[in-house]
Amino acid sequence: MASSIVATPAHTLSPPAALSSTKLGAASPSLFLALSSPHSSFPSLTLTCCRNPCFLVSIKQPICRAVAGAAAAEVEDDEEEEEEEVDDGYAKSGSAFTPPTKPKTGKAALPTKRDRMRSKRFLEIQKLRDKTKEYDVVSAIMVMKQMTGTKFVESAEAHFRLKLDPKYADQQLRATVNLPKGTGQTVRVAVLAQGEKLDEAQSAGADVYGADDLIEKIKEGFMEFDKLIASPEMMPKVAGLGRILGPRGLMPNPKAGTVTSDITQAVNEFKKGKVEYRVDKTGIVHVLFGKCNFPDEDLVENFMTIVRSVETNKPKGAKGVYWRSAYICSTMSPSIRLNVKRMLEFKPLTTV
Repeated sequence: MASSIVATPAHTLSPPAALSSTKLGAASPSLFLALSSPHSSFPSLTLTCCRNPCFLVSIKQPICRAVAGAAAAEVEDDEEEEEEEVDDGYAKSGSAFTPPTKPKTGKAALPTKRDRMRSKRFLEIQKLRDKTKEYDVVSAIMVMKQMTGTKFVESAEAHFRLKLDPKYADQQLRATVNLPKGTGQTVRVAVLAQGEKLDEAQSAGADVYGADDLIEKIKEGFMEFDKLIASPEMMPKVAGLGRILGPRGLMPNPKAGTVTSDITQAVNEFKKGKVEYRVDKTGIVHVLFGKCNFPDEDLVENFMTIVRSVETNKPKGAKGVYWRSAYICSTMSPSIRLNVKRMLEFKPLTTV
């Protein structure tokens, strides 16, 4: 009798049945065929013998699971082989596939986001200075002048980071300094005064002057001046202009030298190059010290005058190291870091 596969889900033997039956011993193992029974509550393999077709034996569940696991493993191997196929010369590994990107060129290849936003001119001129080097005053000014190249004359700026917190009253810094060589800028001065003070303002060369009439013009939006000087008796009336002048930094203040009885001297000083500086909320002082077309000696003299003024007006609440860092730059060029110790020890201009 030929071998055959028999599925008998209704008469499948229970799991405890064993293959060690004496009746199976007489038959050759090659005469037994297996078939899983999907309809049975307990999956099993059913064996039938050609000598006794009516004799059925059920194999235990673990063996059935092993056979099913082997079949599943073969399916998984086939799927992995399909995933590793080559498509357009690139191997796919898993479900996530990232195509290769083209190498970046131009500004996109620059390492920092800040440089990628700079102009080509800026990227070229910043190669003239060494970011890691701290320059002395003379060398820094020479490098700064080399980096200028715009269509207008750029201003020279100084930026000092100080160990100050202006939210404390004893750590506020606000003062004025007269630059010996001037600022190179045309300053429009307005004067608020009465009586003889108006005649003094006119004689001193004030661009705009007046009393109540000028206050009304400012309220209407007149702002054609860079400095506003007021006499002490006019301050009660000027208080109403705080919302207009305050945000622009034009409000008269005794610390800034813009509230004074000597109108003639105040006008002359601001016309010749008197500048005001103050520490901002981050502890930094920003101040102009001339134009980049000034001779090097004039820029050095103006700069050191500002440094000495900042040192002289050191607030009482400043503790520890007062100077943290110092930089100079032109209006449209990168900053140049100064050596603070050499800057403070700089000797006069006869050695320049």
